[in-house]
Amino acid sequence: MVWTPEHTGLFLDHIAEDRLYALFHLIAFRGLRRGEACGRRWTDTHRDAGLITVAKQLVVNGWEVYEDDPKTDSGARTIALDSDTVQALRRHRAQQDKDRAQWESAWVETGRVFTRENGELLHPANVTRRFIELYEEIGLPPVRLHDLRHGAATLAHAAGADLKDIQEMLGHASITITADTCTSLLPEADLAIAEAAARLVPLARATGQGAPAKASKGAELGEEGAAPVPDRADPSAGIPEPADTSAHAPLTQTAPDEESGAEWGASLGRNPRSATGVLCPRQDSNLRHPL
Repeated sequence: MVWTPEHTGLFLDHIAEDRLYALFHLIAFRGLRRGEACGRRWTDTHRDAGLITVAKQLVVNGWEVYEDDPKTDSGARTIALDSDTVQALRRHRAQQDKDRAQWESAWVETGRVFTRENGELLHPANVTRRFIELYEEIGLPPVRLHDLRHGAATLAHAAGADLKDIQEMLGHASITITADTCTSLLPEADLAIAEAAARLVPLARATGQGAPAKASKGAELGEEGAAPVPDRADPSAGIPEPADTSAHAPLTQTAPDEESGAEWGASLGRNPRSATGVLCPRQDSNLRHPL
């Protein structure tokens, strides 16, 4: 599952003062993988241009952490940043500069955007653990950190991005994977699609007001002159018996003769000879019916 926009907003508001706020913000809005976020370098982060380049990631093998190339060839990509994300990265850099000054010579220079308090590499597993601690503090629905990445895809899709754009943002090797990721439509987007589809059909009356009441044909006849049936009277009395007493109507109809055929055809507006052999529209029947 993915969080709704309201859930994501509550989470980000709650962690605004956390030292890893910018990391979670970046995943929530631009869909980075955990290892890509933990492995971010300042040299690949272009705040003035509003772009980041995904060139490296941190990978966990057992408990050991090492740097590696992106997961796929398409994982190496450039992603545009919104203004809020750029501001979050600026604030994070200012805080990191303060940490560097406080640790002085003990500071470990890694060139990473997100580090521990002394500059050392983050362990991705600890980032996941911190994510869970933070959302549990305010009772949000449980999700994986990877679901925060999927939420970014859903948000982009609801905002109007097409699948190709989202594929490039997420670094998917196949657009099929992207399509599967975006199947969790937000309720708001789902309702907007339903409304847009309904507006495509022009209607003469407003469907929300209901159709005006209309008397049935039988009721109209009864009011305008059809004699009411007396109590205890046979309602079928006076109705003549049909000439053919067969329980079934004939399946074929005899074509009119030459003299009456022209008149009969003219009344139908077509050639009388062509009307006797028209196939029944049902595909599972070999019977031939006049239409």
